[in-house]
Amino acid sequence: MAKLVATMAVAAVVLVIMLPLTPSEAQSDGTRRVLDVFEIGNVPTTYLQVNESATPFNKSVLIYKPTLPCLYPVIMLLHGTCLINSFYTDLFQHIASHGYIVVAPQIYYCFEGLFEMMPISEPEELEYAAEVANWLPSGLQSLLPENIKPDLHKLSVGGHSRGGKTAVALALGYAKTPLQVQISGLVLIDPVAGASKNNPTLPKVLTYIPHSFNLSIPVAVIGTGLGSQPVCWLVCPACAPNGVNHVEFFNECKAPAGHFVATDYGHMDMLNDNITGIDWIITSHMCKSSPDPKKPMRQTVGGIIVAFFKAYFEGESDDYMTIVQQPSVAPAKLDPVQFNNIINIGTF
Repeated sequence: MAKLVATMAVAAVVLVIMLPLTPSEAQSDGTRRVLDVFEIGNVPTTYLQVNESATPFNKSVLIYKPTLPCLYPVIMLLHGTCLINSFYTDLFQHIASHGYIVVAPQIYYCFEGLFEMMPISEPEELEYAAEVANWLPSGLQSLLPENIKPDLHKLSVGGHSRGGKTAVALALGYAKTPLQVQISGLVLIDPVAGASKNNPTLPKVLTYIPHSFNLSIPVAVIGTGLGSQPVCWLVCPACAPNGVNHVEFFNECKAPAGHFVATDYGHMDMLNDNITGIDWIITSHMCKSSPDPKKPMRQTVGGIIVAFFKAYFEGESDDYMTIVQQPSVAPAKLDPVQFNNIINIGTF
C-alpha cells in the first residue's frame, strides 16, 4: 500500500473512489481484522477544565492531552447544537490517547438549570470560535506542562452538527475576526447547515456547486445514516436533513477529502453513554438514534479521525487507506465510503 501511495503521489492523479461495502476482512485464523486506530491508544492522557474567568473570551474550555513529554498536533473541536463539551469526553480521550491535544471550548449553553435559553446566533458562534483559535498560540501552552508542546503547525479544526458547519466557516475565512493561526486540516462530524436547503443558517457556506469550498487542506467528513430521518415528522424533524448535511458538505470539498457514513447510527450516537441533565434529555430525544450499543460508533469516529491525522500529519497513510478501501474493518458499518484525493499525504 505504501508503494502504491508513493507512486500515485508522483503522478498527482485525482481520484474519486465510490466504494460499496465490502465483506468483512478476515485474518488467516478467521478472526476479524481490527486496526489499532479504533482502540484506545497507548499514550496516557489527562484533562483540564479551564473556567470562563481564565480565558480572555469568557468561555470555558475542556482540554484532553497526553502526559508524556513530546510535541503534539492539536485539534479544536466545536460542540453540536445545545450540547455540552463534556458529552464528548470518550471521543476526546480516544483521540488524545493516540498522541493529539484536543481543545473543546463551550461556546454557548441552551439550558441553565431547568430554564431553556436560545442558543447564540451562528455568526456570534463563529466569532467566538475565531477568538479561541487565536488564543491557542499563547493561551494553550500556558496551561500545559513545559514538556507538553502543542504543535500549531499541525492544527485541525472540527465540529459536530452545527459546530461542523462553524468549523467550515472558520476555515473559509468567514469570521470578521482575522485568524492568526493556520488551519491544516478539517474534521466534520455529521455537519448541518440549517433546517433545509431553503432555510440555511448564517453565514451560508453551502453553494450547491461541486468542489466549491475555497480550501486547499485535507478534510474528513463523517456522516450518519439515521441523521436524515425524523423521529416524528411534525414535532421532531430530522436533525441532519438532506440537502444541508454531510452529503453536500463532502460534495463541495476539494481534494483531498474523505466521506464515511455510519449507516446504522444517528446524529447523537457518537456521544458518551449515560449522560444526564435536562439539556441531554431534551436534545437526545429530538434525533433518531440506533438501538445498538453506541461504543462501536464512538470507536469508528475516533478511529477515522486518528487515521486521518496519521495520514496527513505523520505521513502514515496505511490505516486511512485501509478504511477507505476496506470499510468493514471499522467497528460500525460504513456505507458508502467516498474518497476524492490528490495524493499529497504527509506534506503538512
